Amino acid sequence: MTPANRPFRSALYLPTSNARALEKARSLPCDALIFDLEDAVAPAAKDAARAALRAALEQGGYGPRFRMVRVNGRGTPGFAEDCTLAGIADALVLPKVNHAADLDGIDAPLWPMLETPLGILNAASIAAHPQVQGLIVGTNDLLKDLRARATPDRLALLPSLGLAVLAARAAGKVVLDGVLNALDDPAALQAECEQGRTLGFDGKTLIHPAQIATANAVFGPSDTELAEAQALIAAHDQAMAQGQAVAVHQGRIVESLHVTEATRLLELAKTIAAAGR
Repeated sequence: MTPANRPFRSALYLPTSNARALEKARSLPCDALIFDLEDAVAPAAKDAARAALRAALEQGGYGPRFRMVRVNGRGTPGFAEDCTLAGIADALVLPKVNHAADLDGIDAPLWPMLETPLGILNAASIAAHPQVQGLIVGTNDLLKDLRARATPDRLALLPSLGLAVLAARAAGKVVLDGVLNALDDPAALQAECEQGRTLGFDGKTLIHPAQIATANAVFGPSDTELAEAQALIAAHDQAMAQGQAVAVHQGRIVESLHVTEATRLLELAKTIAAAGR
């Protein structure tokens, strides 16, 4: 299954220096796991964390979850060793990517993080790189570099979020929204997830297992959306069978583009159901 055909509603960051977190992740209902060797691991603990992660990935047991490793930045100690995990993980996450050239020479599926102003401005060329499967917006670092205020509506981030989605869609790649730092604010999480889906994101990166259920619910197709998708397809099929150029459903024109999106939602729902999440 290619990344474009699988769900990425919830992508959970995991500190690889935490053995309990590595074990618990095998049973969590998230769509993707981001094993973090960068910010979540102290410099003195990186070698041990990398070895522990290698052992965990070789042991397996993570089921259908997409397994990504966030490596240390290019040019930093440990980067080359981190990249050797590509053979047992599904992809590598590269922090603070500013240019498409930053991705050259890495023989692995890549998920660059857009977390600098320069990275956002070069999002289109980064997304188009042949090794790239998806983009991840790093909203914490981006907000800092923009010298912007953090507000509940994420007003300062909206131009950057929109550019990331545009770049991903133009290149046919997946795109994930940034994290919410608040662990005990379900209303804020719901609002950010809803906003992210409205903007076009495929899912959200998370920092705690308690955030998974909300992300899965918001970024997954609802029963109402699935029923509407089936009705649109049925109306279009009926119109085509009758030789009509367009279909009408509940007073709205239904074109092939609507059928394409409806079909995508139905297939996504089937994949989610097959994974038991």
